[in-house]
Amino acid sequence: MQAMQFLVEIIFDSFLMVVLLRFWLQAAKADFYNPISQFVVKATSFAVNPLRKIIPGLGGFDIASLVLAYLVAVAKLSAVFLLFYGGWAAAPVFVTALITVIKEGLNLLFWVLIIRALLSWVSQGYNPIEAVFHQLTEPMLRPIRKVIPPLGGLDLSILVLIIALQFLQFLLIDLIG
Repeated sequence: MQAMQFLVEIIFDSFLMVVLLRFWLQAAKADFYNPISQFVVKATSFAVNPLRKIIPGLGGFDIASLVLAYLVAVAKLSAVFLLFYGGWAAAPVFVTALITVIKEGLNLLFWVLIIRALLSWVSQGYNPIEAVFHQLTEPMLRPIRKVIPPLGGLDLSILVLIIALQFLQFLLIDLIG
């Protein structure tokens, strides 16, 4: 039964991360002609476009994508509770869904930072994946570099942000649990 629960959760979590990535790409004003961006747009348009007709953007942010992310989290929790725990309660699902969206957003940021760090070690020349990850993370890394400049050609800003991100995740767990 755990294998089946894992499969259900990973399917929902993967789509949730793609939806959150769509929001992040638009918020960062990343290049939408990039292959990664094109994949994200095509993978989420079937659900985001109808929501956009109902929910307008706000201050340049795509609120429809955030609402979709929340709905995906609600669907995930509802499916898990109904399939594997034999019941469903609205209050825990709706509150836990918000926590799930935040948790997956932090996980997405973590993995983008890890992939960006790994690509910086091996890429040679222009890489479209590295370019979009640079556009996504540079606004967060720039302020860190002002405080901790590169030391001997070694940029520690990604490491500092990953540590801060892990601290934030543990803090969230302490506050919730």
